[in-house]
Amino acid sequence: MKIRIIFIVVVVLALLAGVPWYGSASIVQFGIDALLTATLAQGWNLIGGYAGYPSFGNSVFYGLGTYGTAIAMAQFGLPFWAGLVVGGILAVLCALLLGIPILRLRGPYFAIATLGLAAAMGAVIANLGIAGRNNGLILPLFRGDALFYELALGLLALTTLMIYLVSESRFGAGLIAIRENEDAAAVMGVNTTLYKVMALALSGFVSALAGGIHAYWITFIDPGSAFDATLNVKMVIMAVFGGPGTVLGPIIGAFLLSAISEVLAAKISTVAGLFFGGVIVLAVVFMPKGLIDVGYGVRRLGLSYFVQNIRQNRL
Repeated sequence: MKIRIIFIVVVVLALLAGVPWYGSASIVQFGIDALLTATLAQGWNLIGGYAGYPSFGNSVFYGLGTYGTAIAMAQFGLPFWAGLVVGGILAVLCALLLGIPILRLRGPYFAIATLGLAAAMGAVIANLGIAGRNNGLILPLFRGDALFYELALGLLALTTLMIYLVSESRFGAGLIAIRENEDAAAVMGVNTTLYKVMALALSGFVSALAGGIHAYWITFIDPGSAFDATLNVKMVIMAVFGGPGTVLGPIIGAFLLSAISEVLAAKISTVAGLFFGGVIVLAVVFMPKGLIDVGYGVRRLGLSYFVQNIRQNRL
């Protein structure tokens, strides 16, 4: 069974890796955006899906990765890979310094705190001269969509592998225990503070790398786009829609919703803006565990699966 799964994964990766050679330029550009968004959803999945902490601050890590890469390249003339390292380190340091006090909060209080952190960080960056203030920064121009596509695909593959290894480890079991009942997990010997901070740091590191790749791809950044709160909403919706706390759920959700949103945006832009709001409402009510769980639930309960979810939500 494992050999079959590995074979399928290798085939899928090979097909995706070949997109720049048999796909059009617009498909490649869409692919870069979808792959990076899927990576962000996977990063959120670690802290939001496995640990059960609904973070709305992952856009902070994305923005730090964006600006870390941009400052290293535009202000200090460092190569791209060095910029990625700088952005990743900034995100991890932020997670370590701010994670301990913020992760003491739970539920909606934690969500509000992380949302406020995203707004505050954007304001701080907008007043730093080295970051270009509100004018932003222009990175060296590099025309190579194929390279950025392969980088985005490689990052998503490595992030998914990390999620799989976490799900099979004691660390992952500890995060799930925290999600189900944090007080009981602490009584059982789980170092909840350490586990939560580690999950936030890993989530931040992945998000920062995605931000660095995106920064060099578009060659221009500013505080508004780098710390855009709607990006965090998207990654949450995609992870919840596909299946939070699963290995492949966020990827499925990201690819499917990105494709639908792209089609709607091409037809009627206002509909695309309302689309994600409708998706999250339907997902929470009818399939709170995501698409991954729908197949098992319908096979076991039939249409009663949806009725059961509605009753649990008291609708």
